[in-house]
Amino acid sequence: MNASTLSRRQFLERSTLAAATVLLGGCSGLKPQAARRTATDQVALGNTGLKICRLGMGTGSNSGQVQRALGREGFRDLVHYAYDQGITYFDCAQSYRTFEWIGHAMKGLPRERLFIQSKIPGQPENVLEAIDRHRLAFDTDYVDSMLIHCMVKEGWTDDFRRVMDAFDEAKQKKWILSKGVSCHSLPALHAATASPWTEVHLVRINPQAKHIDGPEQTWNKPGDNLEPVLAELKTMRAKGRGIIGMKIIGNGDFTNPADRERSIRFALSRPEVDSIVIGFKDRAEIDEAIERMNRALAETA
Repeated sequence: MNASTLSRRQFLERSTLAAATVLLGGCSGLKPQAARRTATDQVALGNTGLKICRLGMGTGSNSGQVQRALGREGFRDLVHYAYDQGITYFDCAQSYRTFEWIGHAMKGLPRERLFIQSKIPGQPENVLEAIDRHRLAFDTDYVDSMLIHCMVKEGWTDDFRRVMDAFDEAKQKKWILSKGVSCHSLPALHAATASPWTEVHLVRINPQAKHIDGPEQTWNKPGDNLEPVLAELKTMRAKGRGIIGMKIIGNGDFTNPADRERSIRFALSRPEVDSIVIGFKDRAEIDEAIERMNRALAETA
């Protein structure tokens, strides 16, 4: 056996040993380090089979007036800035004043990397036509998640059966990839959890209990007790639902940085919550949210 053959054999043996050391943690007993979690990770959305960014950009602060004030190009620039920082989930709605701007705002971004969630209010006469309007407005073949918007009545799953059936048809056509609901009262939230139709929940959560779901069946009567909401989250998760937290900044009320820190940390501490969405109005707010989330995630690794 010549020297070159021996050298190659030794190299292969050493390579095999090194690989085994990595896989087994070596003789030192050290465990391989877990991957660092970040605000812009792609995470599973319940049992939908879809991936969503851990942090999403909301486009409807104060019904979209906050983002609308940026102007069409300013809004587009902010969407692109969010994407450049790693945010790929954008939360939209037909009733937001930014609705007709979404297609322009996302122009040039790779559609396959985006997660677009949108919402349809009320009971349109032709629900499939309403869903198609979203596809046209967003210049896309499909919407990743479509929600029935702002339910407040405990019997909404009966009243909206026609709408729910149309969502099912749209999903069969692959116009939407998942379906669900956003709620603005505890009775509606409980009905959403109980219904086997629901796949995705958009839920109001923050530890200060600002603008969260309350017992009154009207959208503008928030509650002041978070415990019933947390109980619903646990049941949703047990059923494999996708759960997205909203009102993380208390509908913009958390002007004190300490409140924002507390709320973000709370949302990230909830094992039931897959993703959170925050309505941003400038680059600094995006940077701050990512920084706060990254720090909190690193400390709880």
